[in-house]
Amino acid sequence: MKEKLASLRSEHRDLDDVIARLAERAPYDQLQMQRLKKRKLMLKDQIMVLESRLLPDIIA
Repeated sequence: MKEKLASLRSEHRDLDDVIARLAERAPYDQLQMQRLKKRKLMLKDQIMVLESRLLPDIIA
């Protein structure tokens, strides 16, 4: 599960770079930008789910 988490984090960082480079170009493809951002958000959600599974529940 840790390998999957590392893979998702890497892809998330890569997408962040791609989005930044695309935003620097004017004009850019808004549909492509929207798809990249949705993919990045989906990855973030998956990362959060895996992190919550890996971290033990702390009862305060």
